[in-house]
Amino acid sequence: MRALLAMPSGLQHRMFSPGQREELARLAEIDIERTAPDLTAVPDAELATVEVLVTGWGSPAVDAAALTRLPRLRAIVHTAGTVRFTVPDAVWERGGITVTSATEANAVPVAEYALAHILLAGKRARAQEARYRRLRRPEHAAASDPGIGNHGAVVGLVGASRIGVLVAEHLRRFDVEVLITDPYVGAERIAELGATKVEPEELYARSDVVSLHAPDVPSTRGMVSQELLALMRDGTTFVNTARPALVDLDALRDEVVAGRLAAVLDVYDDLAADDPLWDAPLATITPHIAGSLGNELHRLGGAALEEIRRLAAGEPPRWPVDGNRRDLTA
Repeated sequence: MRALLAMPSGLQHRMFSPGQREELARLAEIDIERTAPDLTAVPDAELATVEVLVTGWGSPAVDAAALTRLPRLRAIVHTAGTVRFTVPDAVWERGGITVTSATEANAVPVAEYALAHILLAGKRARAQEARYRRLRRPEHAAASDPGIGNHGAVVGLVGASRIGVLVAEHLRRFDVEVLITDPYVGAERIAELGATKVEPEELYARSDVVSLHAPDVPSTRGMVSQELLALMRDGTTFVNTARPALVDLDALRDEVVAGRLAAVLDVYDDLAADDPLWDAPLATITPHIAGSLGNELHRLGGAALEEIRRLAAGEPPRWPVDGNRRDLTA
């Protein structure tokens, strides 16, 4: 089975550990030290033999022109989450090409990050730290915030996505009540997660922490509106590890800068240098670190190796991408 690393130079060394690279070389006929960041630069004769493309962040799009030069292509194994930038419509129109994604693997650290900040929010960690820094002396937390703590807290999850489900499963170990709002997931399935299905208004009004886990698609953009944020009680926390486009940023900024709400924001890569959120005491802003980084990338590599092993054995893929729902793979 002839495979090609269609990805930026050096990415394979970050994505696969040395042992994983050795295993990949055993599973497929592949040059593990060479990548093809530009498919147009690969000779026709070589592409004509390729059956599997291994792709990742920054990989070239497998467009119609590339497909004509890949007559034997039967699988695209993506070592990252969404395939929307690498796998255009031409791939789905041709048919007969299995596409897999490491979305499930990438969901793991995002859920871990969200869980950590949900629990810290229950302790009002950001507000307590700001107060401690200001006073330069300890003060009993309950005196300033009698609602502090995670015992009996209400956590609202917006979206029963892969990450949302993982967060809900993690939260089952704690003495918290979990609410989930998702128009596409039934109450029975949500109950299986140990949560209760509610409408958005109830979730925002009742939750001590609201954590966003919906995909970035046209129907979800702006879904976290000024009206919903206004329903959150004073001192509660909003967590966004999803996408900025889902949230009314002006409304969120007003609430956080005023000190009424706290926020954990991990995905605001384009936040202006002079945005007031940078200096807001109740804003935790991290540089898109919730997703896979460092050694966590090897989990993505491991997911890709599992798919290649299955291809070599003639088995069905474990994490195939549904062409009809590919925009939800993020």
